[in-house]
Amino acid sequence: MPGRKIRVTSCSSLHIIGTSLSNPAAKSMKVSATTNTKRHHHHHHHSSKTNKTAAARAAAMVNHDTENLSPIFSSKSKSSDSTDNVGVGDSKISHEAIEQDVTNLTNLNNLPSTNAFEALQISSDRLRTIIAALHCNILIRKADLVRNLDYVANVLDAVHEDETRIKQQHIPVAPIRRRLMEEDDGALSEIEPDSVPNEVRDWLTMTFTRSMSTLKRRPSDKPKFKSVAQAIRAGIMVDRIVKKWTLRIKLKTINEWTFDVFSVNEFTNGQCLRYVGFELMQRYNLPNKLHISITTLQNFLEQMESGYSRYRNPYHNLVHAADVLQTTYQIIYNSGLMNWLTDLELFAIFVAAIVHDFEHTGTSNNFHIQSRSDVALIYNDRAVLENHHVSAAFRLMRQDEYNILSEFTSDEYKNFRHLVIEMVLATDMSCHFAQLKTMRSLISMQENIEKAKSLALILHCADISHPGKPWDIHHTWTQSLMEEFFKQGEKEKELGLPCSPLCDRDNTLVAESQIGFIQYIVEPSFIVVGDMLEKVLKSLVAADSEVLSPSIPNRSMTSSPSPSAVSSTELNLQHDEQNGLERRLPSSMTTPIPRSTIVRRPWAEYLKLNRERWVQEAEEERRRKQLNVIEEEP
Repeated sequence: MPGRKIRVTSCSSLHIIGTSLSNPAAKSMKVSATTNTKRHHHHHHHSSKTNKTAAARAAAMVNHDTENLSPIFSSKSKSSDSTDNVGVGDSKISHEAIEQDVTNLTNLNNLPSTNAFEALQISSDRLRTIIAALHCNILIRKADLVRNLDYVANVLDAVHEDETRIKQQHIPVAPIRRRLMEEDDGALSEIEPDSVPNEVRDWLTMTFTRSMSTLKRRPSDKPKFKSVAQAIRAGIMVDRIVKKWTLRIKLKTINEWTFDVFSVNEFTNGQCLRYVGFELMQRYNLPNKLHISITTLQNFLEQMESGYSRYRNPYHNLVHAADVLQTTYQIIYNSGLMNWLTDLELFAIFVAAIVHDFEHTGTSNNFHIQSRSDVALIYNDRAVLENHHVSAAFRLMRQDEYNILSEFTSDEYKNFRHLVIEMVLATDMSCHFAQLKTMRSLISMQENIEKAKSLALILHCADISHPGKPWDIHHTWTQSLMEEFFKQGEKEKELGLPCSPLCDRDNTLVAESQIGFIQYIVEPSFIVVGDMLEKVLKSLVAADSEVLSPSIPNRSMTSSPSPSAVSSTELNLQHDEQNGLERRLPSSMTTPIPRSTIVRRPWAEYLKLNRERWVQEAEEERRRKQLNVIEEEP
């Protein structure tokens, strides 16, 4: 039947349903599969060999495709070579055969009735053909896909109705049902005893057969699933649960300096900003404390991702925003600066990190000024992109569906806006040296440091922090950044503008540029931010000495952020207060707890190691350049 063609990609839930597909030990399981339904219907007793051939093709393609599974199913990276190459050669040869099987899906005229015995085998064959096509990214007509899935669903409904009627009326097992049991047992009997663990074999029997004769069950035990349809629904549910818990495991490292944002982005299908942002907001219960609608927050984060993806930048994209957000949080968390911030201030720095490069064009401020772009004219050549980022974000928040500030009072909105503007504008690299000079001066003074300036420096350092991360992460970011620079250089050449520094693809020395970046920009910045954090902590220690019971926050003051979980001790204290009872605190809560004023600086070691690595790379660059010069000489 003619219809619009669509490309269908593989779905992770299929791997859960067919557990054996991703289990190398289960390759000895023989699976019947064919799509030549017409031949199968008229010559069923000759179809065994054909079914096994089609199944081998499908299994080969599935085994070959496991290299591309997400981390939830395979610990191997996409770049790693699989140690199991069984069926890879066959999969290439059988690709054409699977296309032929897909073509046969158009023939539905001679299919048996949905309540006939043959319908079960044909349904299985067609499903396996579809699965094989999904793994091979073979085109399937939308009309054919819908009609075949509808036929299979009707067959499953008929089986379920039959089982329900038998259970309710206690009808003796019919011959057709007895044949189903015998064939199910036969299929499982082909599994070699040592190929799968006993509990896996038991699960297969309980889930996908109608006979329990292969299990030693008590009469009172009942099968967990009553139909194939229920098994499919359970497989999808298990898939969602596993994904949820795997994501939780990945986000558990969000407190660590070595957090791998690329891994999270891959696992979330390119949506790491919304997941990291929502995780941090929820971790400190900010939506509840600040009366922010969960739906509105989700809409806002999704729109942030859309804005970051607008220009398809290699570097200034949603992954960079998520990385800066997590790094900003890690610096605050690691230093203990949480006790210095209110919920509103913490929310402000989270939002500032999220929006700090919103709708970035992939070009520098200087490019906009030299090309006389509209955004440069709007902001009079001053912090062109930074002004646009924060302005576009606040304009977005004026719309009801994205307005995460709708419940703020006038004063809260004013303070929030002031902090976000101050922090985002401080990410302008042209202000870098002036910002460091000002902070060094504030550190040397007796007075406390203004919060806005402290948070602005933290965000700025997080923005340029990747040279202080492990080499694999740093090198990936460097390659992305240089590619973005080179693309800007190509645009400048097209417009007849002078090529900006580091933007000439043919002449830029990447290693040399990174050595200078680390030595003169990143390392001095993190020395200053570390000293600034230690001064703030010393001021907090001095404040602690004036408080009788520092472990119990003063409830009349604006509370500092804390994780949403509340201890049972504190709940009991609140209950006693409400009933007019005297508060008797444990000695551990009335004794002042010494606060460390030393800030761990995990970036220092990585900066040193990465700079040494780049020195080696620079020597290689110079050697290659010299060889090129020699080859060009006549």
